[in-house]
Amino acid sequence: MSEYPRILPANDSSILIEFGDSIDYSINARVYSLQSEIERSNLVDAVIETIPSYRSLLIEYDVAVLTYAEIRDRVDALIGKTVASSNQIGDLGTESHRIPVAYGGQFGPDLETVAEHAGIDAEEVVAIHSGTDYHVFMLGFAPGFPYLGGMDERIACPRLATPRTRVPAGSVGIAESQTGVYPNESPGGWQLIGRTPIALFDVNAEPPAAMLPGTQVNFVPISHEEYEARVRAE
Repeated sequence: MSEYPRILPANDSSILIEFGDSIDYSINARVYSLQSEIERSNLVDAVIETIPSYRSLLIEYDVAVLTYAEIRDRVDALIGKTVASSNQIGDLGTESHRIPVAYGGQFGPDLETVAEHAGIDAEEVVAIHSGTDYHVFMLGFAPGFPYLGGMDERIACPRLATPRTRVPAGSVGIAESQTGVYPNESPGGWQLIGRTPIALFDVNAEPPAAMLPGTQVNFVPISHEEYEARVRAE
C-alpha cells in the first residue's frame, strides 16, 4: 500500500500534502486538483495561500479560524475528490507558448558542455531541446521561473558545481532532467544553453508570469542576429 498521499505539519500555520516523490504528470495533476477543491470548498475563508510544487501542496492557513487538527481533517476529506488526470492540469489553461531562443555562444555558454556530457554535437542538443513539447509543472525558485517537464533524457546534465552569481534574464537552462527559463537576472546553477529575447515576468501585468502551470511550451531556435534585432525592437 502506498504511503501517499500524506499530510504533514509544515510549521505552526502551514500544512503540507504530499502526493508522491517523483516528477510525474499524474502526481502533479492531483496537486492542482486539490488546490481547485480547496478553492471551491468552505476552507477558502481559512486558507491564506496555497503553494503547489511538482508533488505537493503547501497550505498556509489562519490559526485564528482553524486549528491544525481541523484543517487536517477537512483537507483529508477533500483529498478523496482529487484526480490524477492530465486533463485536470489542462483545466488551468490551454495556452501554448512558442519561445524563441538563440542557442549557444554568448547566449548559451554551457551548450558545448551539455553536448559533451550527452556524447553528441551541439546542433543535435539544439534539435532535441527545441523539438520537444514541454509542460509547466510549477513556478518557483524566483518569481515566474517555470519548471518544465518532458525534456529528453538524452540531454540531461548535472547542475554547475559552482553556481553563477549572475544569470541574464531570459537564459534557458538545463539541470538534471529539467529545463527552465530565468525570467529575471539572478544567481543560478543551471547549464545555460540559450537565451530568449521575450520578457517572461512583468510585475505590472496580470498575471505577472507569462507561463503558468498547466500550459505548454515549445522552444523555437533563432539566430543571434534575430535575437539582437528583437531586443532592439522592444
